[in-house]
Formats: sequence, structure tokens, C-alpha cells
Amino acid sequence: MLNNTITIPQTFKVTHEQFQQIAAVNRDLRLERNATGELIVMPPTGSDTGKRNQDVSGQLWQWNRQTKLGVVFDSSTGFQLPNGADRSPDASWVKLERWQTLTPKQQEGFAPLCPDFVVELRSKSDNLEPLREKMREYMANGASLGWLIDRKNKKVEIYRQNQDVEILDNPSTLSGEDVLPGFVLDLTDVW
Repeated sequence: MLNNTITIPQTFKVTHEQFQQIAAVNRDLRLERNATGELIVMPPTGSDTGKRNQDVSGQLWQWNRQTKLGVVFDSSTGFQLPNGADRSPDASWVKLERWQTLTPKQQEGFAPLCPDFVVELRSKSDNLEPLREKMREYMANGASLGWLIDRKNKKVEIYRQNQDVEILDNPSTLSGEDVLPGFVLDLTDVW
């Protein structure tokens, strides 16, 4: 029987190309790579978090199916950000015109762009500060709107370009504003 255990040294760094190879042969692992090349192995989400994450993605997908304004991605999608990091938001969306500028090869791999909209959903075991760092990274790399949904404290941190973070306590809905016109996320099943 094969041993499927992976141990990674704390200072282990990989290039984008090496990361793509590691991710391709370890499809069952949730991996990211920060801008300095450090490999990040994340535990799979629990069933409850996965269900709630799917609710967020499903609502976004349904809105996009009606508007056809862009492309929706789930949590297994990797993006190569302009700063060199390889990240996988829990849910994301890219404007159609930006997506269409990519070659078929770029669309097939880790798309070399930052999504226009990103969502990170905090599970009960997640530390909040690394998620906030990711949200700041998305904004610094070109995202227009981001939501950090903190189920543990029933708060949402809204990230926008060139603005302070807005914190909402226990909202029932979130607006996609002018980035996702007409999109309203119902948080009933997310909480």
C-alpha cells in the first residue's frame, strides 16, 4: 500500500512551473503558492463548510448564467496573480472581456490574472489573519470587489479598490454593487 503522506519543510519554495507540476500530480490536495514561492498546503474543508461554499458559488453561477457578463469559478480553480502568487479563492468571477483576451492554453491552466471578484469563506478552524492577507493580496493584484465571509463571528469584510475595509455585522444579503450589477447574495444558508 502506498503512503500518501506529504511533509513539506517550512521554507520550501517552488517556482510557478514547479507548482503547476505539483498541483497536477496531487489533484486531491488543496494547494496555493504565495508571491515568494512558499508552498501552502490547506486541509480540505469540512462537509458543512463545503456545503455553504457551494451555496455561495451556486448563487453567483445562477446570476452569471442569466446576465452572461463573465465567468464563474469554484474553489478548485487556481489563478496566477500578477505578483506571482498562485491562489484559489473559494468563489470568483472574471469579466467576460478579460477572460476572452486569454489564449486557450492560458484558460486551460492557471489563468494569469486576478479575478475581478473574489470570495473567501472562513471555516470554523481558519485563522482570520491569513484570510485577510489573501484579501489584501487580491486587491493589490487588481480585484475590484472581495468578500471575506466570517461565519464564526457572523461578519463580512468587504474589500474594494482604494477604500477602507467595510465590516458588516450579521447581514442577510450582500450586494455585488457595480462590479456584479444586480447580484445579491442571500446569506441565509451561508450562516
